[in-house]
Amino acid sequence: MFSLKSALAEKIGPMRERVASLRKEHGDKVIGEVTVAQALGGMRSVKCMVSDISALDPLEGIRFRGLTIPECRERLPKVPNGTEPLPEALLWLLMTGDVPSQEQADEVTAELRKRSELPDHVRKAVDSLPVDTHPMTMLTVGIGAMQTESEFAKRYQQGMRKEEYWEPAFEDTMTIMAQLPVLASHIYRHKYFDGKHIGPDESLDWAGNFAHMMGVENANFKKLMRLYMVIHSDHEAGNVSAHTTHLVGSALTDPFLSLAAGINGLAGPLHGLANQEVLRWIQNLREQMGVEVPTEEQLEKALWDTLNAGQVIPGFGHAVLRKTDPRYMAQREFALEYLPEDPLFKLVSMLFNVAPRVLSEHGKTKNPWPNVDSHSGCLLVHFGVDQYDFYTVLFGVSRAMGVLCNLVWSRALGFPLERPKSVTTDWLLEQVK
Repeated sequence: MFSLKSALAEKIGPMRERVASLRKEHGDKVIGEVTVAQALGGMRSVKCMVSDISALDPLEGIRFRGLTIPECRERLPKVPNGTEPLPEALLWLLMTGDVPSQEQADEVTAELRKRSELPDHVRKAVDSLPVDTHPMTMLTVGIGAMQTESEFAKRYQQGMRKEEYWEPAFEDTMTIMAQLPVLASHIYRHKYFDGKHIGPDESLDWAGNFAHMMGVENANFKKLMRLYMVIHSDHEAGNVSAHTTHLVGSALTDPFLSLAAGINGLAGPLHGLANQEVLRWIQNLREQMGVEVPTEEQLEKALWDTLNAGQVIPGFGHAVLRKTDPRYMAQREFALEYLPEDPLFKLVSMLFNVAPRVLSEHGKTKNPWPNVDSHSGCLLVHFGVDQYDFYTVLFGVSRAMGVLCNLVWSRALGFPLERPKSVTTDWLLEQVK
């Protein structure tokens, strides 16, 4: 048996007992309350989901299975002489809670490589779309077409015990993660390079091969892709893409279609699409100022002009975080090492110094600090990936890792169909009288 699957199987029994004990002994204990503002405000901060894959603290940032991003960058296995962690190693960590050995991470790479052949009908489905179709639409269509490979759908139709649901969900997860870079690079080359596709290089790791199939043959870009795929992989279970995948999966929808639903959530401008919106805004800001790299005084004036015009400064603030996003800092460290003189990075770096001060003085922003979306675009542009609409596809390939690991564990622990209760405004008014 594939060792990751075996390691996961060993974890499931004890975790099932733990959850069953919690439900039996403490099921009636109250862990929070819902205010009218939360009911009307998108269920913000309502504690009603369980996930051990990642946890987000407003002041500390994200932890993957208890490890911070700096700890992941330090402790997770890398390619030989590499500086950034392998996403394959993170997949092991998210799935089991254990830091894998180099041998275990390499085995995941080999397993993903073995499963990576994209069915011809998936390529044809993408190629049949008009070339001006948004790449996120292409990604959703491609994932939906991949559903013919679903082991979960086949096994469920044949009949299986509830305790076995996790196993075909795991198999689907591995197949999806193996094929997503192939699908995404096919979309990239189809849309932006006249369908001139590049075959895989089986000597490369998962993220390195993704960069190769995109056609970006730069060793530092391969490093960036490893980092990018790690830091975007998960951000707690309540964000739109993770929650949507979980919700649709709770109906026992197979992982392919569940992920397709989550990817549609990621495509919204208040979620994953924000990265391309931020870069467009930065480029427009630079054009308005008429200089490639402004002075801090010029930038501060431009930011005040933006706010006084009733507009927002995108890339700053976060629904949960109340500090600079650790994912932003990881990208900033990468930029300081590999592209310190890049003009666009200099502007992003200046925004890091100026925008929080302006937003704090403005007084209408709870969190004036930059989030992950305010940095990723300038890194991609530096390496020639300047097709903004594609950025969310990269985000989607990474985010699939976290949401699918969550889905496997939801099936392993027998989480039920999710069905929250809605109320009317009349009912709310009656309660507050």
